Amino acid sequence: MTVMKRRTALGALGAWAAGALPAGAMAQAGTTLRLHQMLPPQATIPARAIVPWAQKVEAESGGRLKIQLFHAMQLGGAPPQLFDQAKDGVVDLTWTVLGYTPGRFPKTEVFELPFMSGSAEQSSKALQMYVEKFAPDEFKDVKLICVHTHGPGLFHTKQPVTGLESLRGMKIRGGSRIINNMLTKLGATPVGMPVPAVTEALSKGVIDGTTIPWEVTPSLKVTELVKNHTTFAGKEGLYTQTFAFSMNRAAYERLPADLKKVIDAHSGVAAAALFGKAMDDGDRVGRELAVKAGNQIVALDVAETQRWRRTAATVETDWINEVRGKGLDGAKLVAEARALIAQQSG
Repeated sequence: MTVMKRRTALGALGAWAAGALPAGAMAQAGTTLRLHQMLPPQATIPARAIVPWAQKVEAESGGRLKIQLFHAMQLGGAPPQLFDQAKDGVVDLTWTVLGYTPGRFPKTEVFELPFMSGSAEQSSKALQMYVEKFAPDEFKDVKLICVHTHGPGLFHTKQPVTGLESLRGMKIRGGSRIINNMLTKLGATPVGMPVPAVTEALSKGVIDGTTIPWEVTPSLKVTELVKNHTTFAGKEGLYTQTFAFSMNRAAYERLPADLKKVIDAHSGVAAAALFGKAMDDGDRVGRELAVKAGNQIVALDVAETQRWRRTAATVETDWINEVRGKGLDGAKLVAEARALIAQQSG
């Protein structure tokens, strides 16, 4: 039999089996949900958030829900396609970076603005609340499990960044259009790419450094490839990125009511907090590894950080002006985002 014929035969057999069993028996037999994401299994989010989430869902469903994990783009495609893989039913669940699809989530990307947030757990809860109130339309095509952020953004570079001047001319990887605009304003040359491409880009000299949080440095071997890390004064990082953990809407709707409740119980603010805390915990691990390796950690003081804040503030102005053209009150959304972060940080 050809592959296509085998698939057709298997599909027909599956359809016959589904028709032969009553709905209650199908629910009892269980449902397997395929989860696809971009990072290796030992990375922070797979290890500390996705796997624990899947284990809780499986346990609370009495084994009737099974989560089949596919790491590091095993099912094909590229990281920017992951959100649509969940939306279109290519897979049942995906986790991805929203900034990989520029302009698609204009209200949500307010959380990517410079010096917006610090603690990932706090800002992730704030982001979830923000999306539920101000941007549910941006996720109407999926069953949103949660959104979240990473912790304070910093630089990891081959040559040390000790002030604004030393960044100028460096080729720095950026993970979203907001971050790339910020890098341009700061005098760097932004190079856009998904995070799995960072290791090769650093090793081949395509980039001089990268914008990623501490937590993902171990799985990308960044601490081995660069020896300098630059942090900023204050609680807020230079930048952050936003992430979404999404489920195919039809796959969710097919579940019986009690299994929908299991998914619902592990969605929303509680799930956002789980993913945010994983990021915070991972940041501590990543930083400790850099210290252990003897790498240089440059901590910019308050005065120097203030220079970066003034330069980066124009990114916020650009964003407000841009979204005005889409009928959005950007200044109001910035104020709402900051208020929610402050509320969670209090």
